[in-house]
Amino acid sequence: MAKRIVMPKLGLTMKEGKLAKWYKAEGDPIKSGDKLFSIETDKITNDAEATADGVLRKIIVTEGQTVPVMEPVGIIAGADEDISALLAETAGSEAVKIEDKAPEVEKAAEVEKKVERTGKIKVSPVARKLAEEEGLDLERIEGTGPGGRIVLDDVKNAIENKGKVKASPTAEKLAREKGVDVSGISSEKRVMKEDVIRADREAQYASIAQPEDRRIPLTTMRRIIGERMSESAQTAPTVNFTISVDMTNLKALREELKSERSITYTDLIVKVTSLLLLEHPYLNCSLDGDEMILRNYVNMGVAVALEDGLLVPVVKNAHMKKLGVISEEIKDLSYRAKTNQLQTDEIEGGTFTITNIGMFGIESFTPIINQPESAILGVNAIVETPVVVGGCVCTRPMMKLSLTADHRTVDGAVAAMFLARLKEMLEHPLKILL
Repeated sequence: MAKRIVMPKLGLTMKEGKLAKWYKAEGDPIKSGDKLFSIETDKITNDAEATADGVLRKIIVTEGQTVPVMEPVGIIAGADEDISALLAETAGSEAVKIEDKAPEVEKAAEVEKKVERTGKIKVSPVARKLAEEEGLDLERIEGTGPGGRIVLDDVKNAIENKGKVKASPTAEKLAREKGVDVSGISSEKRVMKEDVIRADREAQYASIAQPEDRRIPLTTMRRIIGERMSESAQTAPTVNFTISVDMTNLKALREELKSERSITYTDLIVKVTSLLLLEHPYLNCSLDGDEMILRNYVNMGVAVALEDGLLVPVVKNAHMKKLGVISEEIKDLSYRAKTNQLQTDEIEGGTFTITNIGMFGIESFTPIINQPESAILGVNAIVETPVVVGGCVCTRPMMKLSLTADHRTVDGAVAAMFLARLKEMLEHPLKILL
């Protein structure tokens, strides 16, 4: 039986779809479940499948056209089946002209007799006449006469409901109870109870979710951070390195020092790194035009996370200071950074930066260089990890260090040697006394 292929409704809010591509050409045989065409909406791309066997007799909507949902885009029918009635219905007052290779259409009276003899459609003559005048498909009309015969009232009801979504009595009742508009429900056949339940559920989700886009002005700090990080990413060709450090001995040293002073891992890493940067000056230098600025001192920047941004106060001449002094300065600078009490000169002049986010459980990341410095060291979480020690598998507190370096001033081998040396000193911190 000939039937129209329509633009399906893929969601409650979908009103139209773009027919992006036909997978079949006119005259191609079709099996139920075959992909017919692809649909593009403003949200998704999907494929429409055939719901019946036959031949793609007519493509009404060509590729690239956008049409409302449930509007016809093609006709599927038997190879020799007359589709002129469907074409006329589709075209409205203007008949759609096609070159159909089907045999000459039998006269309406002969078709009527043939159909009634086969018992496929039982219809009264007056009902048939009115249906033909209105361009209705008798196959889509349910007969209420004796033996399912289509009578005049059936056709009149079909005319009245033409274009409306058909729904089962149970679905209509449930829709009234839940306040669901069945005309907005997509269904290839009649709308059933399950379709109403699904539409009601989706409407409830949409009501509860109440999506909202909230705009807040960009703070000066966020704007400056964005500008500087963008500048750094565009200015410096970076190279990234990661190394794992066994923190067993440094952890023990920190525990031992607790009785004298509250020392953090950041304090210890700042102290060791400050001394090693004097051995590896290219990690502690800056590029100024055609010149590299090498230094015999280390001003260590220590990143401090704030509620709405990030500050990097600087421990000046960190290479000269004792561990206790470094610890006190970091705590003081951090506190005053969070309470907006820092002076301008306390966040300027840094030559190298350390940023520690290990307390958040981060095991590896790629920090961005704080220009005009040449490198930045990221400190990660300490994680109990299975390792092989002396031929035996045991767990050790392992930590990864993430180094980002400016390749204009720091070659890969230089950065690698610095990290290897830093690993050695952190794993054997007493060597710092030598």
